[in-house]
Amino acid sequence: MPDIHPTALVDASARLGQGVAVGAYARVEADTVLGELCRVMDYGVVRRYTHLGRGNVVHPTAVLGGEPQDLKFDPATVTYVRTGANCVFREGVTISRATSPGQATLIGDDVYMMAQSHVGHDSVIENGVVMANCVSVAGHCQVGQACFLGGGAGIHQYCWVGQGVVVRGLTGIAQHVPPFMMTANTNDVVGLNVVGMRRMGLTAPQRQQIRQMYRLMYFEGLSVPAALARLDQGDDWDAPAVAFREFVRRCHQAPPPYNRGIARPRRGRRIETPQE
Repeated sequence: MPDIHPTALVDASARLGQGVAVGAYARVEADTVLGELCRVMDYGVVRRYTHLGRGNVVHPTAVLGGEPQDLKFDPATVTYVRTGANCVFREGVTISRATSPGQATLIGDDVYMMAQSHVGHDSVIENGVVMANCVSVAGHCQVGQACFLGGGAGIHQYCWVGQGVVVRGLTGIAQHVPPFMMTANTNDVVGLNVVGMRRMGLTAPQRQQIRQMYRLMYFEGLSVPAALARLDQGDDWDAPAVAFREFVRRCHQAPPPYNRGIARPRRGRRIETPQE
């Protein structure tokens, strides 16, 4: 049976899995789902239409499923926040539900959101993402699996960040960032996340293919269509390289308002990645 503190406010319609714990003065609103072993700590808030997967932890003062910060939003619209398993939402985290009827802001498995971080409406945060303190992800964004977003970083609305990207602290991202990049400053690609690629299980040949694509994209003086044409000539790319190429193609072909362009090194910068 769920363990609910006497001072907690839990709506009768909330669906609570086995082993759920709700702390003092916490609030769980109507039409919510808390999977097995979820824990809502003291003063945590789970708003209406929020569905949490197994083993999530909501720390004090976190608010999950609040109304989107969109002046046109009708509060009567039924939209959702849905999370995977084993996520941690630290103090002051906020996640907004989606804006369009029936749609959801999505959080994957094993996501760790540190204090005061925020995910805006209609965004997708994939598995294994770590968001450090005060990171802000705006609405309609996508952050790929195993990304690390450093403290105070901001992701502009309608931006896509590929898998395995490192965004350094206080960085501003207003363009799409291809997989496995490291970024700093504002839209500034500063190298490849070689350590992250190893941790994600990429083999040495696969990492070398990503290096080839990185150099072709950024240091051969090619336009994006010309770089894609060169990449299409290869027929022996492994899956990570194919994912890199198709991410770039998707960004290049994106319709408004997703036509944000692709992040690049600052003019004149050439960063060689560490040797294997």
